[in-house]
Amino acid sequence: MRRREFLRWSVAAAGAGHLPSPSRADVAGDIIGDITRETIFRGRGGGVTWFSTRACSVPAGSGARVLMLMAQVTGSDYFGPVHETETADGGKTWSEPRPVPGMGRRESGDGVEEGSCDFVPEYHAPTRTVLAMGHNVFYRGGKFFREQPPRCAVYAVRDAAGKWSALRRFPWDDPRGAHIYTSNCAQRVTLPGGDVIVPLSFCPDGKARSVATLRCAFDGERLAVKTMGSVLHNPVGRGLLEPSVARVGDRHFLTLRAEDERGYVSASDDGLSWCPQVPWAWDDGEPIAMSTTQQRWLVHSDQLYLVYTRRTQENQKVMRWRSPLFVALVDRERLCLVRETERLVFPLVGDPVNDPQGVAHLGNFHAQAISAGESWVTAGEVIPKDWTGDVLLARIRWATLNRGVQ
Repeated sequence: MRRREFLRWSVAAAGAGHLPSPSRADVAGDIIGDITRETIFRGRGGGVTWFSTRACSVPAGSGARVLMLMAQVTGSDYFGPVHETETADGGKTWSEPRPVPGMGRRESGDGVEEGSCDFVPEYHAPTRTVLAMGHNVFYRGGKFFREQPPRCAVYAVRDAAGKWSALRRFPWDDPRGAHIYTSNCAQRVTLPGGDVIVPLSFCPDGKARSVATLRCAFDGERLAVKTMGSVLHNPVGRGLLEPSVARVGDRHFLTLRAEDERGYVSASDDGLSWCPQVPWAWDDGEPIAMSTTQQRWLVHSDQLYLVYTRRTQENQKVMRWRSPLFVALVDRERLCLVRETERLVFPLVGDPVNDPQGVAHLGNFHAQAISAGESWVTAGEVIPKDWTGDVLLARIRWATLNRGVQ
């Protein structure tokens, strides 16, 4: 059976909810077997609209808890204090959201408030802590302050007892980040020895941002930069934004948001020296149209998947094509997506032709492995005409295949 035929068979079998018995053990691998969807918090119809809903699994005794950070959104880039919520029963029930100390707002003068947002929590096993990274942001008069002062990446640490540290500035004193340097919305990699690969987006002058990764020491309390890697550029619009890094085996992968109707991907052996980025494309070479939005890695076993939005026939009028949400297998050698493996994570909800402002946007989401058999995608949907939306959870369950391939 050729590779393309094998993929067509495996995806069709998984989508139908059954898998034929394997005939040979030449090829082993896990594929997406089932995707189910549920609502965690309801924001439609008067509830709180939560945004930046990002979760991580935290070992606890004989099981695990899942911690999720999120913030209320009431307008374009206008976020309330960061809150945390937890589940100890696999997402069946969640604790009442509570503010995270130090992640609120403070007056910075002239009617401007400084806050923080876009945090990504990740468990750091060597120190048994959760490292949450985001960036600072400034508001005035109930809106995002368009004349932002210099901005930086920030982080806080949650210890094994659930206590948060003070919010700290990420220590990168490089003139290339004089205007902004940030690791917001970013997936990081914890190396076997405990060092952390942190992707950074930065610029000195308010023009197009560049991206690099930094290898950092982390002792459970503070980050310290050890080494900076090569720099990637894109001169269009704001440049390269919201980078995320993943590691499969001994190889690292970087996915990048851009503003030229493309997303980009790069690869590295050490997580620092990156090959020139290439636009995301299908395995037949056709470029994939993406419009200034995020992509997220989903790593399972020795497989690498990407979660993303893209242009389709139905979403032409939806801002930045931010619905529906998809997932597909990454061909790690060719740095492309395998078209026949694409699955729907969350469907488009609403009327994209006659009422595109009523379509729930899904462009701010997160993907995370929760257990050996299940991964989650969480999304805080936003309906732009009234800034309402629910917090959604997609459970991705994995199926193991052993199938001969010739």
